[in-house]
Amino acid sequence: MADTAIFDVDGTLVDTNYQHALAWYRAFRRFDVVLPIWRIHRAIGMGGDQLVASLTGDDVEEDHGEALRDAWTEEFEPFLGEVKPFDGAHDLLVEVKKRGFQVVLASSGKSDHVEHFLDLVDARDLADAWTTSNDVQASKPAPDLVETALDRVPGSSGIMIGDSPWDAIAAAKADMATIAVRTGGFSAEELRDAGASRVFDSLRDLIADLDDTPLARPRS
Repeated sequence: MADTAIFDVDGTLVDTNYQHALAWYRAFRRFDVVLPIWRIHRAIGMGGDQLVASLTGDDVEEDHGEALRDAWTEEFEPFLGEVKPFDGAHDLLVEVKKRGFQVVLASSGKSDHVEHFLDLVDARDLADAWTTSNDVQASKPAPDLVETALDRVPGSSGIMIGDSPWDAIAAAKADMATIAVRTGGFSAEELRDAGASRVFDSLRDLIADLDDTPLARPRS
């Protein structure tokens, strides 16, 4: 059992995955790299430091990686005003906190984006800590972000709540279980194959079944 609930933010608490995919598509187009958006979507959940090479190979990363990430930022930021929290995002944090867990929001997003999403979810008074891209050397599927999130609080063990296979893979590398929600557009089979122990269609479904998950009560 865990004493700390570690929440992914993008795609889990706020509805951003398809905006991310389109922003990456446009960023790649600037460098004459044309990828099917469905392929880009399968990589969403990775950090930008991992995504470019994963989709296009090491040569594109070496030649254009930093410029692509800058282009992604320029393409994504106009979407910020359209981003909304998922139904139940705030209520889920309240319920998990009420059960006695420490709550950490584990994001590898840019700090100003994370600050914006914290306000969207009204999470500042609920989260014991949060992370941004400034806090880790390597993003998911590396375990750094999950380990850093746990280090931010005096907890001894965590459970990940995320929307992508990359959340589950990163958590497993940090010896943590994952509860997944399908809010990011990944199938239940994909999420289970990546290591998620439970998969829910929505945050509301997870709230309704909390007492039958490891989020029922923290370890004493």
